[in-house]
Amino acid sequence: MGAGRSPADPAPAGETDGQSGRDEGASEAPASGEAADGQGGSGDSGGSGGSGGSAGQGDAAPADGPAPADGPASTGRPRRSRRFPRFTRDTARPEGGGRAASGDAPAPARQWPLLTVLCAAGLGLLIVVLDPFDQAFRIGTILIGCALITGAVLRWVVPSVGMLAVRSRFTDLVTYGVMGTLIVLLALVAQPQPWLDVPILEDAVRFTIR
Repeated sequence: MGAGRSPADPAPAGETDGQSGRDEGASEAPASGEAADGQGGSGDSGGSGGSGGSAGQGDAAPADGPAPADGPASTGRPRRSRRFPRFTRDTARPEGGGRAASGDAPAPARQWPLLTVLCAAGLGLLIVVLDPFDQAFRIGTILIGCALITGAVLRWVVPSVGMLAVRSRFTDLVTYGVMGTLIVLLALVAQPQPWLDVPILEDAVRFTIR
C-alpha cells in the first residue's frame, strides 16, 4: 500500500516525461507513417499521373496533329457544289484550244489555224460580191465551203488550234464538216448550168413544186 499511489497523486517528473515521450512518439509514428504512405501514395499517384499524363499526351497527340484530309471541314476549303452557278464568271477552255505556236511567237502565228479559215472564207465572199469573172458566185461559194472543211481537218489533225476550237473536238468536226460539205454541194448543184447533176434532187424539186 505504501508503494502504491492513488490516481489523484501527481506522477514523478521522470515518469511523466517518459510517458509523454512515448505518447508523443506513438502519436507521431502514425503521422509520420501516414506522411510516408502519403508520400509514397503521392509518388505512386505522381508516377501514375506522369504515366497517365504521358499516356494522355500520347493519346491526345493524334488529336492535336493534322486532321485527315477526308473531311471538307478539316482542309479548310468549302465543299464544291455540283450545281451550276447562277452567274458564269469564266468559261473552260475547250479541248485543243491552246496556242497553235509557242508563247514567244507573235499573235498571228499563235492563231494561224483560225486566220487560215477566216482568210479563205473572206476571199470567197469577196469573189462572190465583186463577181470579177464568169461563174464567180459558184467558185466563191465553193471556196467558203472548202474553208470550213479545212477548219474541220485542222481541228482533227492539229493538237492545239487556238480560237478555232469552240466546243469539243467531236462537235467542231461535225459542225465544220457538215456545213462545209453542204455549202460545196449547194454551189455545185446551183442553177443555171449546174456542175453536179443529182437526179434525186431534181425529182425532189419537181415533186415539191407540183
